[in-house]
Amino acid sequence: MRIDISNLKKSFGEKVAVDIDQYTVNDGDMIGLVGNNGAGKTTMFRLMLDLLKADDGCVEYHIDDHVINPAESEEWKQVTGAYIDEGFLIDFLTPEEYFLFVGKVSGLNREEVEKRQAQYEQLMAGEILGQKKLIRDLSAGNKQKVGIIAALMTLPSLVILDEPFNFLDPSSQNVLKHVLREYNKVTGATIIISSHNLAHTIDICPRITLLEQGHIVKDLKNVDHSAAAELDAYFNQGIEDILTPEENPEPAPQEPEKETQEPEKEVQEPATEE
Repeated sequence: MRIDISNLKKSFGEKVAVDIDQYTVNDGDMIGLVGNNGAGKTTMFRLMLDLLKADDGCVEYHIDDHVINPAESEEWKQVTGAYIDEGFLIDFLTPEEYFLFVGKVSGLNREEVEKRQAQYEQLMAGEILGQKKLIRDLSAGNKQKVGIIAALMTLPSLVILDEPFNFLDPSSQNVLKHVLREYNKVTGATIIISSHNLAHTIDICPRITLLEQGHIVKDLKNVDHSAAAELDAYFNQGIEDILTPEENPEPAPQEPEKETQEPEKEVQEPATEE
């Protein structure tokens, strides 16, 4: 799926959250959206998913030769999987019930749902299914897994995930990276994630877009981690000015070398005759 964003603007009072003149997501792209807090990443996702009304501009989904504006049509929902936060979950259901509900909405029967969720056994790590727990009683990390699996289970051609590595332990983060890479490779789906974890984003995303105060300030190709140096320089600019002397010590002044002097020889007084 290709996505075209044109003159997209959203403000909250005097705060500009998103101001994007032109941005294109190509079919099959795997993009990492990065930026500091308040950069506009989540707002951009909410505009793309018609969860917020834009002040101006539009988002267009290109599916084959068909153009869909999500603000005007709901056709895009059949080919889009997304997880932004816990608000996407139905927390009074068990994970099994929730997966069945998501599958039913997409026309999947129980057998198909169970077959598809089985592909994510390693990510679930034995902590999701068969626990006799409601979603609201799961840990934050396991809620995150339920939301991500539900977003992928219907095989969407567009996947949008906001901070997918949040709350996951290191092993689960690595499994999720593998899952997203394989999903993109096998299905050819367009995947957009946002993350504060630059290392994971650089690891899996061949394209990285940097937002700052609602504006796209960099759109980088990332081949063999080629974007790492530029992103590191961007996020570390000015860091020397705020480091404490202990963190950024100045070299100690060198004392001038002293001339070495030979020790004075002891003068022997002549012996007196008695």
